[in-house]
Amino acid sequence: MLKALLRRKPKPAAPIDTATLPDGQRVYAIGDIHGRRDLLDQLLDKIVMDDRMRGPADTHIVFLGDLMDRGPDSAGVIDRAIELSETLGDNVHFLMGNHEEVYLAAADGDEKLVRFFCKIGGRETILSYDISPQEYNSLSMEELTERLTTLLPQRHLEFVRGFKDRIVMGDYAFVHAGIRPGKSIEEQRPKDLRWIREDFILDETPHDKLIVHGHTITDDVEECSNRIGIDTGAYMSGMLTALCLEGRERWYLKTGG
Repeated sequence: MLKALLRRKPKPAAPIDTATLPDGQRVYAIGDIHGRRDLLDQLLDKIVMDDRMRGPADTHIVFLGDLMDRGPDSAGVIDRAIELSETLGDNVHFLMGNHEEVYLAAADGDEKLVRFFCKIGGRETILSYDISPQEYNSLSMEELTERLTTLLPQRHLEFVRGFKDRIVMGDYAFVHAGIRPGKSIEEQRPKDLRWIREDFILDETPHDKLIVHGHTITDDVEECSNRIGIDTGAYMSGMLTALCLEGRERWYLKTGG
């Protein structure tokens, strides 16, 4: 069941064209990056060009979480995200994904969570810092847990700890994984916002906002009547996707894949 969900083809688009943003606002929502700094830089270049072409607006960038793990340069992605936060201030937003949650938990020194972190792609994240594959392979899990306390920069950890669980703009709610059906955005638990999958993906009932999310990989953008999924598996497909919104208009920018 889960395996089928992860790589199934998108459903046909449903009529969701009534959702809107406040006048003068423009939003670029970026899907799961998973350590692909190269793709992030490409997509940001496309966003800058697109934003300039469309003229002045109150432009916001929303990162839907899972900046790290699986891909080769998680440290570089976090560095780039910090640069953006310093440049754009309140106009750039970062959401806490399940991989950020485990990254922070592993940094706290729990050996069991470090083991889980490595299992879900954390090995690649660790190797993007100042440690060689040879040293990594030589360490026991206990030793690796201790090594992480000095390996992961406090600047990165403090930055990621500041990520939010949801962002609401106009008729849209931006989250990492999804929401628990039947509950308002304000009632949602962080666990569901970061981890939910089948209960959200398979539900077709309307929500109080149109949900924009990542977390569940599809071959291309998935538009449904109650949600838009934009995790296009960048770390393995080469396609990193941004949903672009202004008024009732909706378009997409993608890297090649």
